[in-house]
Amino acid sequence: MNLRSKVESLLTEALDQHPALFLIELKVGADNSIRVILDGDQGVSLKDCMTISRAIEHQLDREAEDFSLEVASVGVGTPLQSQRQYIKNIGRKLKVELVERPSVEGTLIAADDKGFTLKWKQREPKPVGKGKVTVEKQETLSYEQIESAKVTI
Repeated sequence: MNLRSKVESLLTEALDQHPALFLIELKVGADNSIRVILDGDQGVSLKDCMTISRAIEHQLDREAEDFSLEVASVGVGTPLQSQRQYIKNIGRKLKVELVERPSVEGTLIAADDKGFTLKWKQREPKPVGKGKVTVEKQETLSYEQIESAKVTI
């Protein structure tokens, strides 16, 4: 069993014991550097990172593997990559880069396994007469339509 398979197995076991946490990214470099990026339904604490790190590290033989291990939480401003991240961020503002049209910025009001819904206000010309009026827009997007989505602060 190679190092990546061992780490995947240990990580799956550790995350099964901590269901509020979920994996965003696992990288194992040619130099046996292991990088685990986590997110959680209620965020990720330093203690969470240490718990997952120990669950992996204590099951690997440093003499046999000669590895380095980094367990971190997803950073602020990092694009959302998982449907669980969309659900977790309902109520927050998102900037969404779309594949075939201009980007959209709005409040995330719903998310499920098919897509997510944004709501925002924009100025448009009045239907009759001169000037502009503020209108509320809402759009449901599928995950395939987006290039990236980030929480704005």
